[in-house]
Amino acid sequence: MCGIVAYIGHREAYPVVLKGLKRLEYRGYDSTGVALLNGGSLKVYKKKGKVAELEDFVLGKDLKSHISIGHTRWATHGEPNDRNAHPQLSGDGKLAMVHNGIIENYAQLKQELLNKGHQFTSDTDTEVLIHFIQEIKSSNQCSTEEAVRIALKRVVGAYVILIVDEDDPDTLIAARKGSPLVIGVGKGEHFLASDASPIVEYTKEVVYVNDYEIAIVKADELILKNISNEIQTPYIQKLDMELAAIEKGGYAHFMLKEIFEQPQTIFDSLRGRLDAKGGKLTLGGLREHMDLLKEANRIIIVACGTSWHAGLVAEYMIEELCRIPVEVEYASEFRYRNPVVGKGDVIIAVSQSGETADTLVAMESAKEKGAIILGVCNVVGSSIARLSNGGVYTHAGPEIGVASTKAFTAQLAVLSLIGLKIAQEKGTITAQRFQHLLDELESVSEKVATALQLNAQIKKIAEKYKDARDFLYLGRGYNFPIALEGALKLKEISYIHAEGYPAAEMKHGPIALVDEQLPVVFVATKDSYYEKIVSNIQEIKARKGKVLAVTTEGDQVIPAMADDVIVVPEADELVAPIISVIPLQLLAYHIGVLKGYDVDKPRNLAKSVTVE
Repeated sequence: MCGIVAYIGHREAYPVVLKGLKRLEYRGYDSTGVALLNGGSLKVYKKKGKVAELEDFVLGKDLKSHISIGHTRWATHGEPNDRNAHPQLSGDGKLAMVHNGIIENYAQLKQELLNKGHQFTSDTDTEVLIHFIQEIKSSNQCSTEEAVRIALKRVVGAYVILIVDEDDPDTLIAARKGSPLVIGVGKGEHFLASDASPIVEYTKEVVYVNDYEIAIVKADELILKNISNEIQTPYIQKLDMELAAIEKGGYAHFMLKEIFEQPQTIFDSLRGRLDAKGGKLTLGGLREHMDLLKEANRIIIVACGTSWHAGLVAEYMIEELCRIPVEVEYASEFRYRNPVVGKGDVIIAVSQSGETADTLVAMESAKEKGAIILGVCNVVGSSIARLSNGGVYTHAGPEIGVASTKAFTAQLAVLSLIGLKIAQEKGTITAQRFQHLLDELESVSEKVATALQLNAQIKKIAEKYKDARDFLYLGRGYNFPIALEGALKLKEISYIHAEGYPAAEMKHGPIALVDEQLPVVFVATKDSYYEKIVSNIQEIKARKGKVLAVTTEGDQVIPAMADDVIVVPEADELVAPIISVIPLQLLAYHIGVLKGYDVDKPRNLAKSVTVE
């Protein structure tokens, strides 16, 4: 949620920050703004709406500066409007701050400040924090850096803050807890952002700021301190990202580009790990924890949204292959219900961004209770990667479209590897079955590419169903979570109400919805549940429902029953979800586009949910 960008150095700062804000639009936001510091003169421009509206608003205004902070806001405290947009100013107007996250004890702090005579112009927790910092600075006669350090000891919540000070025009102050912050290191310049996408075209050297760290940033100097004022050594990493990865590359939308990138991203997630010809599977990030995985009392997968659906597929797979009990938990619920977790339990945290606040909090809670934490995420250096004891990166590359596509299939591929590796080490899979599944995974990228050739057909089907008010998605076994994912994609992109269910559960309530107006999407590839799902389709047809079925090549039965059929390549049922989800992604995409919506930035959604 939200995006922050800042620049300090020899360039004109505003163009760098503006371009960076555009790079971060995918994260989801409703207002935007910049602060520019030129010598002793601080200027703030902010506007409700998109970055383009801010760009129009500042035309003709004084934008000269070599220091700037910028922000795209996703409203939490206070409705989206100009006065609640960031940056927010201190009471004396000398400090400007942008902030990602939520200050949970802002009401208490605000009352203390009101009692001291402070007046507020916004409804935000952010303005409370910058007033609090100003109050500490003036009452203690200290530097802004020291005031920030003192203030953050009182703050409860999550934050990344960036501050510029009219009285110190050569310095940016940044601090982080629970929200991401990366600093790009250039020659006589520094770039700060929520993720690396605004930085990659300027430098490949970055520092990932840790929780409870404060950065004092000048054009030619970067100092890191912890909240106890102890100097920390910045660890400079090479950024593994190319500019082309965050550009559309000729596609109409990022979402379509990322759907079509999946043959490559799935291959990348398997590369260097899967050697089907040699019958080998290597997961270096799990090596030192394999004994614990083999002997685990249970595995608990914590995730949110699309990643939760990937976890459900993994539950079926790990239980079948490894004979270890698996639970899949919504991370947002896991922590707050005081779960019974301890030594002998393994937590697998799944997240595209590696910054999902609910998942991070769930991990911290389980870690405190003695569980081993493994991460499956896409972003190198992210918070989840650093908090984990071990894990596996998905290597899907930057995903700009808010609705996850390629990150999901990469998660499925990596979770399949994890399940297979545990089963091999534990001895719960035969050599023949192990080799067969290695071969199946090796061929899955090619089969996904074949499924993508159905794009034109799926667009025609989308034209047929785009005006439906509701959809029902049904699947069994490994395809049940894919039904859930298909329904979620349609909701996210087209704003059509859709529900996913196990196909057998349909007759325990949802069948009441079925009539000639309701499209019912069956994920019905050939598997051990096939005969049962044929019966479920017959139940829908008997009630005049419209059936759209995703089936396997060579199937003669379901195509004779369904109103519309999408045929995908045959695969083992453990691997089939990686393929069968492709048509559902394309269906959601085309319906959203046909309805005239911005499928890359669906309303009310944020790419990286960094608040609980």
